[in-house]
Amino acid sequence: MNLRRFFRRSTVTKISKLHGRGLSSYSSGYRFGAITSSCVPPLFHPSGSYHASCFGGGPKNPIFHKPLCRYIHTVQQVNLNDSSSNVELESENDATMNEFLSRFVWIMRKKLSEVYPDCDKNTIDGMLLIIVEKVVSEMEKGGLEQMTGSAASTPSEDFSEDLWRTVWDVSNVVLQDMEKEKKKEKMKIFLQSEEVKEMYRFAGEVGIRGDMLRELRFKWARQKMEESEFHESLERLRKEEAQTESPGQEHLRKEIAVGEEGVGDNDNVAEDKQKIVSLPKRHGKIKYKIYGLDLSEPKWAEVADKVHKSGEVMWPQEPKPISGRCKLVADKILSLQEADDPAPLLGEWIGLLQPSRVDWIAFLDRLKEQNPHIYFKIAELVLGEESFEANVRDYSKLIDALAKENRLEDAERILTKMNENGILPDVITLTIVVHMYCKSGNLDRAKEAFESLRAHGFQPDMKVYNSMIMAHVNAGQPKLGESLMREMETRDIKPTKEIYMALLQSFAQVGDVNGADRISTTMQFAGFQPSQESCALMVEACERAGNLDQARHNFDQMMKLGHKPDDRCTASMIAAYEKKNLLDKALNLLLELEKDGIEPGVATYTVLVDWFNKLELFDEVEQILDKIAEQGEAPPLKLHISLCDMYIKSGAEKKALQALGVLESKIEQLESADFEKIIYSLKAGGFVEDARRIHGMMEARGFVLSEPLKVALTASRAVGTSHRSNKYSPEKR
Repeated sequence: MNLRRFFRRSTVTKISKLHGRGLSSYSSGYRFGAITSSCVPPLFHPSGSYHASCFGGGPKNPIFHKPLCRYIHTVQQVNLNDSSSNVELESENDATMNEFLSRFVWIMRKKLSEVYPDCDKNTIDGMLLIIVEKVVSEMEKGGLEQMTGSAASTPSEDFSEDLWRTVWDVSNVVLQDMEKEKKKEKMKIFLQSEEVKEMYRFAGEVGIRGDMLRELRFKWARQKMEESEFHESLERLRKEEAQTESPGQEHLRKEIAVGEEGVGDNDNVAEDKQKIVSLPKRHGKIKYKIYGLDLSEPKWAEVADKVHKSGEVMWPQEPKPISGRCKLVADKILSLQEADDPAPLLGEWIGLLQPSRVDWIAFLDRLKEQNPHIYFKIAELVLGEESFEANVRDYSKLIDALAKENRLEDAERILTKMNENGILPDVITLTIVVHMYCKSGNLDRAKEAFESLRAHGFQPDMKVYNSMIMAHVNAGQPKLGESLMREMETRDIKPTKEIYMALLQSFAQVGDVNGADRISTTMQFAGFQPSQESCALMVEACERAGNLDQARHNFDQMMKLGHKPDDRCTASMIAAYEKKNLLDKALNLLLELEKDGIEPGVATYTVLVDWFNKLELFDEVEQILDKIAEQGEAPPLKLHISLCDMYIKSGAEKKALQALGVLESKIEQLESADFEKIIYSLKAGGFVEDARRIHGMMEARGFVLSEPLKVALTASRAVGTSHRSNKYSPEKR
């Protein structure tokens, strides 16, 4: 709001002229009289010519002009004619009005000084005097409330609408501040009231201190003040209603009041008569009998036992102190090794202490902290002790601890013992069992525990679903894992990104393009945007399925999204070209990536080595091996398989046996397809004995050789080929 438009130009000009040559005596007297008539002291004291013009003769010899003297004389006559009962009310109103105008002038002076920084103090005082005159005149018409409440008031001739709006706003702010001050003073009174002090002392005695005690005291004082204001409002309404009621209604109200007083007198008489009656004096104990309640039934004994047990829960027992020989035996138990038998020492400790459940729990906690290796043995023995009072929770805790230590056989033994003792697994125990079997890879037992959970009416949570899905993924059954994921979605359980990525990776490994595409689409609907890893898995799925066009489409789509392909993704794309034997397109792709600053890595070079080996480009393979050596990374297992096959084909027997030795040292990492490839290369190269040895290792791993290769290997054994004849040698090529 632009305050420079508050005053009209003529008004500002008049004020400037007045302060330049002094205001007229009449106008000065009028303004001073207007403020005096409202019983308001001067809010500012003009100096110079203006001060002289107001009083006519300077501060030492004040000479009032006739209009002013006549006005003051009239006011004095009116005040003398007032009754003495109105003096206090007027003085109170005067104090309120003084405070209002003082606050009003203080705020308006700031606003005018900000808008007119070039005006001197006398000019600002003149502006304030005009504004205050208008405010006082409006208050004389209808009071302060009407002046601040009538927003539709018409501005004066010298005031603009913006100025008059500012006057209203400042007046409302002043009234609000005055109301706050009034409530603050009233709050101080209630803070010092006796009731609040009594509650404050009581709170201090019960231990409340600091800021909380202070807040409570203010809260209690505020409640008392609100209660007082409520009663005052009711009293005010009653008085207003009494003033507006007619004489007939007042007469009727008095009759009703008289009737109520008469009834009250009768009640008092009756009460006086009742006070005469009193109970006879009693000596000794009071004897009584509760009819209809027989405490001799057995059910009341059960109630007493339950009350006793609840008391034990509320006041738990303390373990017995261990001292003397019992302490020595306990120390021996704590120092046992994992291979030692704790049963004899434990029996001796039981005989000395006669432990209860509290003692057992304290001892097991100490044992778990100091000697966790022997803890599991003793915990299993303790489950059979009657004094321990084992329950289902004790069994579930021990099973969970064993499962976390990957001691599956011990956990299953505890579970069997639990069933033998007639303790059925609850939901918590079954949940622990599900996680245990999923972690160990025993999918069948995990399914049994999962179905048992559902049979108990328990709805699996996120953790249970996650364990089951990961178990299916690790078992190579992504479709079953996907069905569980769909079940989660129907129950409004949002799968995590880790679950989506695990399913996507599993579908990619088995070459299921449709399944991988479903998971990728579901991820996008769930709010997970395609990442570099998810795009690489889509390329891998298409490569394993032999779908070159779809693999290249996903590869290009990843590049458009701004994701640079990593070495694994590039290797998958080159492998897709290898299956179609499109070497020129594969090399063109590598050149394009090289222009973009993407160099092939070990995984890509491994695919090229295998491809060049099939094409018998042995010199190119040696060049690639040099590049792999420059990168300083350890060659993967598949590279050694390709090198073994290449050296057998090239007739480098020594290098072939070295590569075979590397493969035998990593036999646990080989898959069924790797064994097939190694055995086929050895047999084709004439290394029949080595092929048979690798076949034995393959069977030890649980893999079965394909039937054609098995027949060929058996035939070579029947022929009795014992020497190494390489069909890839130059003589046979």
